[in-house]
Amino acid sequence: MSQQYNIVRLGHQGDGIADGPIFASRTLPGEIVSGTLEGGQLTDIRVEAPSDERVKAPCRHYKSCGGCQLQHASDRFVADWKLGVVRKALEAQGIETEFRPIHTSPAASRRRATVSVRRTKKGTLAGFHGRASGVITEIPDCQLLDPVLIAAIPSVEELAMIGGSRKGELAVTLTLSEVGLDVSVRGGKPLDGPLQMTLAQVIAQKGWARLAWDDEIIAMANPPRQRFGAALVVPPPGAFLQATKDGEQALLAAVLEITSGSKRVIDLFAGCGTFSLPLAETAEVLTVEGEAEMTAALDQGWRMARGLKTVTATTRDLFRRPFMPDELAKFDAVVLDPPRAGAEAQISELVQAKRPVIAYVSCNPVTFARDAERLVSAGYRLNWVQVVDQFRWSAHVELAASFTLSHMND
Repeated sequence: MSQQYNIVRLGHQGDGIADGPIFASRTLPGEIVSGTLEGGQLTDIRVEAPSDERVKAPCRHYKSCGGCQLQHASDRFVADWKLGVVRKALEAQGIETEFRPIHTSPAASRRRATVSVRRTKKGTLAGFHGRASGVITEIPDCQLLDPVLIAAIPSVEELAMIGGSRKGELAVTLTLSEVGLDVSVRGGKPLDGPLQMTLAQVIAQKGWARLAWDDEIIAMANPPRQRFGAALVVPPPGAFLQATKDGEQALLAAVLEITSGSKRVIDLFAGCGTFSLPLAETAEVLTVEGEAEMTAALDQGWRMARGLKTVTATTRDLFRRPFMPDELAKFDAVVLDPPRAGAEAQISELVQAKRPVIAYVSCNPVTFARDAERLVSAGYRLNWVQVVDQFRWSAHVELAASFTLSHMND
């Protein structure tokens, strides 16, 4: 027999939480719901008393697809909740600061997605996995992806017929570039001569910019360039890229504002140059990235651009070999955009180096707040935070934050 529960808050994954804790997906605070309790998870959920913030999901795939978690909530609620996630993470570390209005990327603007593809008895199946499920849901009317990516899904299914196995599943990453679609495949059959020839024919037929198979480039009709400021960069297959161009520009605007007037900047966890290359329009930049191929792509992009100041690209594992205070001494601003784990080792050196300006870009409010506490304790002021929601309708939160040494603000 089902039992009723009061949803009191949302967790970090976007699930509603009742006292217990009991987790109920796609519910909202203030709602009364019923369902079957399995462990700490509520299933067969029925909303008995809906929240005023509940809306009809804009995507018809929402119930079966695991790509979004919050389409049942109003845009206002999601924006306030994401701001609250960051605010609470900082408050847990004893930090208060100014929050700028959240910047949310529009629907149908995701320029990059990884589609799961499987061969079946009847043909192929391509889409996103259901929530905590191995089942693939087709997504022809996805409201999240750029329409160009959706239009490419039938071609992705052809790849599974050519190079997929009935036992496995392909992960096909589709990325929009300045010159066409960049396609990177993982999990396919081992690459041999006949398969390579067939795949090369596919890229010619489809008009894709590039096709890579387990990181090996099969064919490149046109280098899939990404624009970072005045520079055009050809990232390696599957390289990190901000999810939307709109979100990237919002983060970049924050970084440029924070570092304005700086003449020598070090960009830590620089990727392919999202921030470094625009910064080089007014400052000399040292970029540091752990992946050599991304460093090489950034360097090539700088060398081919015109009108930029010197960019020195370096490959270095900042988790094992963070930049030391003496190495940081010549820079008047630091930019860092670490992965979800944060930058604990590098922060330990930054607090000793005491560089006057730090622009911190983060995709994890919890590790950001941990690192922010170290900086604040060492004499930095957290001036403001700009939350950027480029993973619309998901529980994912990104932000840019401005730190300066306290004596600079006196």
